[in-house]
Amino acid sequence: MDTAPRSEFHQIEDLDRVLRLLGDLVDLEQADSISPSRNNAVYKASVVLWTLVSQRMNSDTTMEAAVKELIRSQPSLLPTNNKRVRDGQLSNSTGTYSRARSRMKLEASKWFAETVSNSLIKNSPSTFEGQAVFTLDGTTVKLAPEPLLRKLFPPFSEDSAWPIALLVVAHELSSAAALIPQIGAMYGAEAISETALIDQPLMQMPDGSLVMADSNFGIFAVAHQIKTAKKFFVLRLTLQRFNSMHKKAHLIDEGANYKTWSYRWKPSAKDRAGRPHITAETSLSVWLHEIVVHEGLTLHLVTDQNYHADVFASLYLQRGTAEIDIRNFKIALDGKNIRALSKDTFYKELYASVVAYNLIVQFRRQAANEIDLPPRRLSFKRVCTTFRVFLMSQVFTNAGDWVKAYNQALSIAKKDKLPNRPGRSYKREVYTRNSNPHNFPKRSPRKVDEEEPVPK
Repeated sequence: MDTAPRSEFHQIEDLDRVLRLLGDLVDLEQADSISPSRNNAVYKASVVLWTLVSQRMNSDTTMEAAVKELIRSQPSLLPTNNKRVRDGQLSNSTGTYSRARSRMKLEASKWFAETVSNSLIKNSPSTFEGQAVFTLDGTTVKLAPEPLLRKLFPPFSEDSAWPIALLVVAHELSSAAALIPQIGAMYGAEAISETALIDQPLMQMPDGSLVMADSNFGIFAVAHQIKTAKKFFVLRLTLQRFNSMHKKAHLIDEGANYKTWSYRWKPSAKDRAGRPHITAETSLSVWLHEIVVHEGLTLHLVTDQNYHADVFASLYLQRGTAEIDIRNFKIALDGKNIRALSKDTFYKELYASVVAYNLIVQFRRQAANEIDLPPRRLSFKRVCTTFRVFLMSQVFTNAGDWVKAYNQALSIAKKDKLPNRPGRSYKREVYTRNSNPHNFPKRSPRKVDEEEPVPK
């Protein structure tokens, strides 16, 4: 293969790495030390991960097509001491790949997704007062109707065949990079609330980050957990909870459209139930804000940071991007359709989907940087289409061809702008209504505590 000077690659380090972007973000071969295999094995952990991400990048790619893409691409990850690799006689059968995927340790897949996310976040600019800002939100994924998955992630009713998994995921506000989600059961005896699934996202956020979440998460236990994890918070409160708090708070500031109180937040008996680390003496020093944004929207916020109410109003109104990010993951990259037949394979494919999503985020950020715009001013869906059409549907035989195609793709992606319409009251991106929406009913018959609201 011809080579080009390293400078020609800009931020792309290895021509034949998966989708040519992973070399920026992770040394994929480190996965082989986490999940070792025979020295001359074709499907080492790094190759399995390469193939998984290739498959998830194109939602309609079958396992057979992914294996044939591996044979066509012949990445440097393949062992040179394997005779079939040297002779170009790799089998296009999916059996060996399938077994290797099952054998690969889940830790390797999790490490892979975490490392890619961390690389993106490390290079993202601070969003708020020198802090990285992360949004928290929950969503659901429908799984294959397998008995084991039905047991782990029960359907919403006995008449339904489809297991439902509940995911809580965090996105970095400026770039939209996703952290790996935490997963639990939405229904059944082991059903768990969104608020109990925030450990994994919090652990991955850098210390000192600001966590922003809707009223589902606006409870003392979540705020306390965020503080314990060395993060800060701005959470929306339900009107009922806000009213019970501000009556005991001290009014310190007010204007035409806002009021601010200082408050010593103490846990209720419900907050302490099942949480031995939270005692009656535990408390948080916070500020409460009531902000009238317009006639139809009043925000009730609680935060542990002392900034003006208008500052938090402007920041919190960006929280809606979390819903767009989740829709991009579930629809543009088809993350809602993972048909794995076992729990481990579901997790591996989900983590690979997060990597695929973050690769598009990275590509969008590179395009936005060239025209000095925030990444979110470019449409994720359109940039994703550009990436697939210009980079995934072609074969590149040398470095020069790749660099030329990559630069062409960037020039097209720079035009994938969203309309700039200040004051709009509708969402930026619209997707066709799904004929089988994931608007699942509330959990029943388990009574859900008022302190742990049912996810939407």
